[in-house]
Amino acid sequence: MIAGKWTLLVIRDLAVEERRFCELERSLEGISPRTLSLRLRTLEEEGVIERQTYPEVPPRVIYSLTDKGRDLVPLIEAMRAYGDRWLEVEPALA
Repeated sequence: MIAGKWTLLVIRDLAVEERRFCELERSLEGISPRTLSLRLRTLEEEGVIERQTYPEVPPRVIYSLTDKGRDLVPLIEAMRAYGDRWLEVEPALA
């Protein structure tokens, strides 16, 4: 569920606050609109995020984490802490 490229970053961004598609696209520099759309759809199908559509012109869509998604945040933070501690770049490679 979270193994795909960009997936953890999408969850990380939505952990801060709910976002619109264009806001996610801007914050995830280098992601294509198609890839972002696929990641959002997959996370929605898995119950990690929810999509709220507002009947406006143009339509406004907001993405946010569900309870299931919020439960992933401590795991992501633990992986980040592990990487900071153990996966440092060796000086010769820097």
